[in-house]
Amino acid sequence: MGIRGEVFSTRVALQNRTYFFNVKENRMGDLYLNIVESKNRETGGFERQSVVLFADDLPEFLKGFDESLRVLEKAVREKRRGGEASGRERERRENTAGRRDEGAPDRPKRRSGGDDREPGRKSPRLVVKSRKKRED
Repeated sequence: MGIRGEVFSTRVALQNRTYFFNVKENRMGDLYLNIVESKNRETGGFERQSVVLFADDLPEFLKGFDESLRVLEKAVREKRRGGEASGRERERRENTAGRRDEGAPDRPKRRSGGDDREPGRKSPRLVVKSRKKRED
């Protein structure tokens, strides 16, 4: 165990912000990931925000993170294509809206988190606990 319970630490420096990924161990021996965002204040000094994720909670957190990344990547791809896909989708919805009113049955809604998972990936059954460190 390192200084203040640090097991591993790395940083990612970007143009306006720096992110720190710190794996730590508390006094009880529990491992957790501390993600810290640090950015310069216009008035001087730094503004820091922190998210703490315990090792047991990481699978559920990663599930939500993966879902968010898929949506983000899809939106970026559509934006690069000039929004063609979203325009076509909107047109399709407008054309089929009248048919549904005429008594056509609605399609069954897809449940999220089930079929769109990557093959071989287990579904975690944990609840994410985040604890934010307060800065004085």
